[in-house]
Amino acid sequence: MRRRSSASAIVNKRAPAPLPATGNGAGDPAWAWDEQRWRSAVNKVRAGRSLKPARWKDGTRVCVALSFDSDHETSTLREGSTSPGRLAQGEYGARVGVPRILELLRRHGLRASFFVPGVVAQLHPDEQRRVVAEGHEVAMHGWIHEGTSELTEVVERDLMRRAFDTLAKIAGRPPVGVRVPSWDFSATTLPLIRELGLLYDSSLMADDEPYELLDDGVPTGIVELPVEWIKDDAPYLNMNRATAIRPYTAPSAVLEIFRAEFEGALAEGGLFVLTMHPHIIGHRSRIAILEELIRYMKGVPGVWFATHEEVARYCKATSSTG
Repeated sequence: MRRRSSASAIVNKRAPAPLPATGNGAGDPAWAWDEQRWRSAVNKVRAGRSLKPARWKDGTRVCVALSFDSDHETSTLREGSTSPGRLAQGEYGARVGVPRILELLRRHGLRASFFVPGVVAQLHPDEQRRVVAEGHEVAMHGWIHEGTSELTEVVERDLMRRAFDTLAKIAGRPPVGVRVPSWDFSATTLPLIRELGLLYDSSLMADDEPYELLDDGVPTGIVELPVEWIKDDAPYLNMNRATAIRPYTAPSAVLEIFRAEFEGALAEGGLFVLTMHPHIIGHRSRIAILEELIRYMKGVPGVWFATHEEVARYCKATSSTG
């Protein structure tokens, strides 16, 4: 039997189907988008000019901004779950975590920023009043820790306004900053931040240093204090009864990562933003590494510890004066 030639085999193979024309329908896969669509998506919210100051307040070498996302029970409620077991994990943040954190900050004479969902503020109003009374900042963190990018603009606006009004009433002053729940910034979040007249956002990751946010290429005057999962306690230390989606990391290893990030910021004269959660960092073995980190940073000459509001105001003021 004669073997078919390779050329014949190629000819007889079924030809691949042609790629569909590019499109911009809601259900189109990304590879089918035309250039205008993917450029529009990329350019919607971008990093503008750097707002890193030439020097930090009083000539300090590095700025440290400690922050705590007080998710508490909303970390469960956001999913529509009412499991008492899971809600208790969030309750720990309010019952034990925040008091333990406040005591630590008091001992070291430091102030921090607490990002609080509106529902949490209503569940724990005295906590927010204590946070403010002890000199810390209370800022926005959604309404019920909702997934922002899943919302329509109308719903997102309503929830942001509710959260703003709730914090203003309970904390005694309007918030000036926001951290979007889970850092899930939507295409309409920035215009809504501008509508509320906020000073800063702390949800995005385009730089290590502060920068101005651009809305479709237009400077907004909004200061971005960037975050990163590397400098967040949750990816390393968050645990629950479900199968973990990330490997558990020993607190001692997390301390070394955080310290290395601080040392990098120190070497570059930059900003070190640390994101933590009371129901995570508030546990005994975790609060211990936070205290050790604080002691280490306090032992370094030229460190400015500041709230996010203070950092944003300083960056904006120094950038406007050259």
